[in-house]
Amino acid sequence: QVQLVESGGGLVQAGGSLRLSCAASGRPFSRYGMGWFRQAPGKEREFVATISWSGGGTYYADSVKGRFTVSRDNAKNTVYLQMNSLKPEDTAVYYCAARRSPVATTRRDDYDYWGRGTQVTVSS
Repeated sequence: QVQLVESGGGLVQAGGSLRLSCAASGRPFSRYGMGWFRQAPGKEREFVATISWSGGGTYYADSVKGRFTVSRDNAKNTVYLQMNSLKPEDTAVYYCAARRSPVATTRRDDYDYWGRGTQVTVSS
């Protein structure tokens, strides 16, 4: 079992930055592919970013490419999402997810564990 706890969300003005963290406990974190998803009110949960176990493979949704950066520190059992140039449409609850495979994936159903989420609100 893996427990995931997100932090770092908050209220920020458009154009600002936030850094989300996801702390993992339980099984060997370093062998897990990790992902970030988000869900806005009235919308389905959507893919944001993913990273392989080594950090060598990363993929992003088109809507965040060039603005968000996913990274991980396996020694600290933590994955990060650096969000720059934030827009009001980035407002959502952001979720961290882990899968029992070292490979990164954009598919929501491929993830086995989920955190409870952290709210990000971007004001215009």
